Amino acid sequence: MSLPLNIDWQQILLHLFNFAILAGGLYFLLYHPVKSFMEQREAHYREMEQSAQDRLEQAERLKAEREEQLRQVDQEMEQHRAQAAQAAEQEAQQTIAQAQKKAEQLMEKAKANTEREHERMLQTARQEVTDLAMTATEKLLLQSESDPYDQFLDLVEGKESHEDA
Repeated sequence: MSLPLNIDWQQILLHLFNFAILAGGLYFLLYHPVKSFMEQREAHYREMEQSAQDRLEQAERLKAEREEQLRQVDQEMEQHRAQAAQAAEQEAQQTIAQAQKKAEQLMEKAKANTEREHERMLQTARQEVTDLAMTATEKLLLQSESDPYDQFLDLVEGKESHEDA
């Protein structure tokens, strides 16, 4: 049975069968492995992107936590500075108060020493005046054979007359 145009259905079916085998073989040998490789690669890159995104989010969280910790540390340092400044101010005030107290004590001691020295000098001066008066009286007594009171009065009257002149 020959068909017009020399078409043999058996040959057409064999060619279709060969084509199906070729297409199936190419699908399983080339298309399916390449497609699965591409899907695996795409999945791998999606996983890498997701892990990179996760790490980025984690890094941003850590950065925010560290910034918060730094702010807290800065606040604590500022508090410590303020406390240290206050303590230093108190210590300075105490030192100044102690220095003033010592200065007052020293001034009191110096005043007491000055007064004692003044009294001692007055006592010494009185003693010297007394000694001089005694020495002068002795000299006058030794020099004169007359009444010492008369000579003293003459001496005093002589000074008064010199002062009046």
